Amino acid sequence: MRLDDERESSNVEDRRGGNGSSIGGKGIGIGTIALVLVGMYFGVDPSTVLNLTQGVQQQTSAESRPIPADDPMAIFVAKVLGSTEDTWGKIFKSAGQVYPAPKLVLFSDQTPTACGSGQAAMGPFYCPADQKVYIDLSFYQEMKTRFKAPGDFAQAYVIAHEVGHHIQNLMGTSDKVQQARQNARSEAQANQYSVRLELQADCYAGVWANHADGTNRILEQGDVEEAMTAAAAIGDDALQKQAQGYAVPDSFTHGTSQQRMHWFNLGLSSGDVKQCDTFSVASL
Repeated sequence: MRLDDERESSNVEDRRGGNGSSIGGKGIGIGTIALVLVGMYFGVDPSTVLNLTQGVQQQTSAESRPIPADDPMAIFVAKVLGSTEDTWGKIFKSAGQVYPAPKLVLFSDQTPTACGSGQAAMGPFYCPADQKVYIDLSFYQEMKTRFKAPGDFAQAYVIAHEVGHHIQNLMGTSDKVQQARQNARSEAQANQYSVRLELQADCYAGVWANHADGTNRILEQGDVEEAMTAAAAIGDDALQKQAQGYAVPDSFTHGTSQQRMHWFNLGLSSGDVKQCDTFSVASL
């Protein structure tokens, strides 16, 4: 992946090495973390699964510092975020709108968010309440070792997916899905709304890659395969089989490996946001 010509975003908060605090001083149990590991990788809102915001006073202040000039991974993240800003800025401008870019927070272990206590065990996530993407960079090592999904473009896909959730938040899609989930007749039906939301974020990640490559030729040989490997590795069926030996389709919240690859590739090949309407198709 070629990022030499990409600018670094100024919307990165570096909280690594800080004290980090969980809400109300309470930690998360091992059983909950196990659930999160299966259901929340590349998630949209940690409060949806952990329900951390009910009846608990939120602590959202945390120390932030500039990105070190000798930290290549942090610089990589800042450049990818900058690329997403340029892409979505142009897309919004073409529709006569201004793109309010999200912040991206680097943290270690845990950090306060407007959605609850962000934990490294949750994987990367987007909090719509404060419009920030959160990531503990140790997740990239886990992608390489546990999920066998290495590569810089796979890492960029992680960020682009979470930015996709920001786009959904700006468009009001996230609120509509949350309402639909609350009105669902069953948990399985509610989960289907979540699956469609996640697959749309995958498609938006593909749209970013299409536009970024068209502008600055960021893709190199093997990059698309890296993203596909990552998408396959974090499909609900793959994660559940790894965790418990079998898959339970009614409990899927993010989509199967095949579905995640399909929708990312659709965004990548078309570059068209309109192709990412996962809510109007009968079959995913």
